[in-house]
Amino acid sequence: MQPLSPGALGLTPIAGLDVSGNVSLAAYTRFAIGGPAAVLVDASTEAALVSAVRALGAAETPYTVIGGGTNLIARDEGFAGVVLRYTNASIEIEGEPGEKKSITVAAGAVLQDLVDRAIALGLGGLETLTGIPGWVGGAIYGNAGAYGHSLHESVHSVRYLDAADGEIRELDKTACQFRYRESIFKQRKHWIVLSAALDLSPADPQKLRETATEIRKIRDEKYPPTMCCAGSIFKNLMFAELPEPARADVPLKAVREGKVASAYFLERAGAKGMTRGGVQVAEYHANLIFNKGAGTARELRELIAELKQRVRERFGIELEEEVQYI
Repeated sequence: MQPLSPGALGLTPIAGLDVSGNVSLAAYTRFAIGGPAAVLVDASTEAALVSAVRALGAAETPYTVIGGGTNLIARDEGFAGVVLRYTNASIEIEGEPGEKKSITVAAGAVLQDLVDRAIALGLGGLETLTGIPGWVGGAIYGNAGAYGHSLHESVHSVRYLDAADGEIRELDKTACQFRYRESIFKQRKHWIVLSAALDLSPADPQKLRETATEIRKIRDEKYPPTMCCAGSIFKNLMFAELPEPARADVPLKAVREGKVASAYFLERAGAKGMTRGGVQVAEYHANLIFNKGAGTARELRELIAELKQRVRERFGIELEEEVQYI
């Protein structure tokens, strides 16, 4: 199908707006799974995004917003409306050399690009996030983190577009309600992250680079860049919130920073190596599902449901996905 014109959707044809029709979502998700989106709209500027959101809302056109697609499961049937992406990838630095600096990063920036930029400038706080795929907007949305640290620790404020009224607003860190893999943006689906202001302090670039290199090696071994997966499928669990029988079952060495890895329970429930059609749980990691090449969203959802059921029946625990769904 030929690319559609903005006017065909009631969109004002302005700079920064790119519209395409019948686009495979499999090409935009790390699982490489998903049917066609009727329309894909990329907005590279705030003005273009605001224009698109207001026009789609006025026309009551169904649409959904995605980022880099690294933590996303798209339906085999695709999406009958508009899939909207904010692709602005700007990273701006403020502050004198050797001092604490403020970085303003747009939601469409690749998270690894932000991490690399901070390390190159000798700014600490983001180095443990190295190797996490995806865009900054999704990382804010899900409060991405690893190795005992999360993105919210460096956040000063977040700007967002309220799709309900088309207005741009800003929240400070407290108002963002960051928690483990959570933020207010997960509760307000009509709020679209535009950018975040981060506060970072000077650190030894060599030590930052060494930390990032070590972490990247571990992550690439666990989640090879070529593997069609979303990293961990399920959130880890807060030890204090587990049912008493489950807590009694967990050895103290399995509790880290107050959390127990979902993989601990999944492995004991026999998850490793389980398959459903073209998708499989890794033989070496019970909380990792990957597409072997011809997997479908239906198979992926069915395998996730079976894993949740097994853990529920054995431990009385309800696992919660990190992945999001279209």
